[in-house]
Amino acid sequence: MADEKRRREFNVDFMGKTRAAVAFTVILTVGALIALSVRGLNLGIDFTGGTLVELGYEQPADLVAVRSALDASEFDGAGVQRFGSDTDVLVRLPPTDADASAAGLGDRILSVLPGAQMRRVEFVGPQVGDELIEDGMLALIYALGGILVYVMVRFTLKFSVGAIVATVHDVLVTVGFFAVTGMEFDLTVLAAVLAVIGYSLNDTIVVFDRIRENFRRLRKDDAKEVINRSLNQTLSRTLTTSGTTLLVVIALFLFGGELIHGFSAALIVGIVIGTYSSIYVASAMLVGLRVSKVDLMPINKEDTAVDQRP
Repeated sequence: MADEKRRREFNVDFMGKTRAAVAFTVILTVGALIALSVRGLNLGIDFTGGTLVELGYEQPADLVAVRSALDASEFDGAGVQRFGSDTDVLVRLPPTDADASAAGLGDRILSVLPGAQMRRVEFVGPQVGDELIEDGMLALIYALGGILVYVMVRFTLKFSVGAIVATVHDVLVTVGFFAVTGMEFDLTVLAAVLAVIGYSLNDTIVVFDRIRENFRRLRKDDAKEVINRSLNQTLSRTLTTSGTTLLVVIALFLFGGELIHGFSAALIVGIVIGTYSSIYVASAMLVGLRVSKVDLMPINKEDTAVDQRP
């Protein structure tokens, strides 16, 4: 019965492709770091400060005409995008040193864009943007620190190192994607990055649980065989969870509107790369750190007490 069950499992030699996976991982990570250092992130007004203006039209708005009219006026460099429906437009203005009330700014914009109706004007100061950047970085650090402690308590230090390396890899690749594409990085994208951390960790913990179980059960197999079998046993669950989640996120990306494009794009990249890292970063790290059944065998307190007798 056990042999029949084993034949029904996937039989992919994941650990046999570790060298190619390590090379691919290094390329992704280095590419993300280069993109972040050379191109940087296209930060939204949540971080840089500026003004958010929502306009309404009776007919579908021509974004090209709106953008051209603003560029030809004092509002050169403004970002223009749809907001929900075709008749709603969101204008993002860079920060300015000039003091202006919401009413005064609204009147100047309406004079440039005849036919538009003012819905709202919101100001975000540069100081608020700096605080958001600091708070966002602290949130990432606290999340990584919590993961380190949690995995170390639940498993061992070697497992904790693997989980942290995989999580940092996922964050770097996801953020690097925004540096390469130039997509706007705002608070919704930061929230998606934090969600990616949780998603990736959950997938990694499921794999780690099975690896620990198999290390204790399959005592004659070496580490690579145990990890390979564990990955194959959890592969069906991993693909099902990632696939169904991706379907929802892709639907959000295609039909959710401009405001959540960055959010859904970050989740798509994060889910794909998080599934990959659970196999070829976190699990491969265990092989590199020489995890064995000795690291996971429960300590026999009676034997320990006997050994400590004089």
